Formats: sequence, C-alpha cells, structure tokens
Amino acid sequence: MNTSKLILGVLAVAATGVVIGMLFAPVKGAALRRKIRRESEKRMDDVKERLSGVADDLSQKFEKVKDNVSDYAQKTMNKSEKVKTAESN
Repeated sequence: MNTSKLILGVLAVAATGVVIGMLFAPVKGAALRRKIRRESEKRMDDVKERLSGVADDLSQKFEKVKDNVSDYAQKTMNKSEKVKTAESN
C-alpha cells in the first residue's frame, strides 16, 4: 500500500511542477490552456494505466490467497475424514 501512495505522490508533485512551469512560460492564454489540457489528459492516462496495473496485481494476489485457503481447507477436510474413518474402524 505504501508503494501506491508513493507513486501517487510522485505523480501529483510532477503534475504540479508541470502546471507551474506552464504558468510561468511566455505563452498566450488560449495556447497555455490547450497545453495544460493536453498535459493533464496525458498525465491522467498515465495515472489510470498505473492504477490499472496495481489493481491487476492486487487481483492476482487475492486469487493466489483464495486458492491457498481453498487448498488448506480441502487438506483439512481430508485429514478430518481420515481421522473419522480411523475412529470408526
């Protein structure tokens, strides 16, 4: 979780730096607004892509844990059945 917070923090700082840099650049208002809009869209696409990667990674980890728990439960049930069978004999 700390890694995702770090990534979002770095992206926020980078975006802020880009906007501040553009505001101090010698460009007309309309051109500056277009440039800010394009940069913002590009940065948002980067953020969405990275968040999608994090979501996929979390999903894979969840599936692995779910499979491990399912395997453990099945092994426990098998052992329990063996004990019951041994006790009834």
